[in-house]
Amino acid sequence: MTEYTTVSIPKDLAERVEETIEGTSFQSTSDLVRFLLRSIVIQHQRSGELTEAEFEEITEQLKGLGYLD
Repeated sequence: MTEYTTVSIPKDLAERVEETIEGTSFQSTSDLVRFLLRSIVIQHQRSGELTEAEFEEITEQLKGLGYLD
């Protein structure tokens, strides 16, 4: 059985995420966060390390999607 932990995000961000995922295959904020984290971890594992430039690129993408300020 998979164990879980809780990750806290600001309520205003959670509300924006909920609005963003409407009409998508993501059923919840948790689904989207798991997807994003898996994507980052997979990219890191493929390259052997996540460079500062790659981290900045991911950060900019998340900002563009409204997940980061």
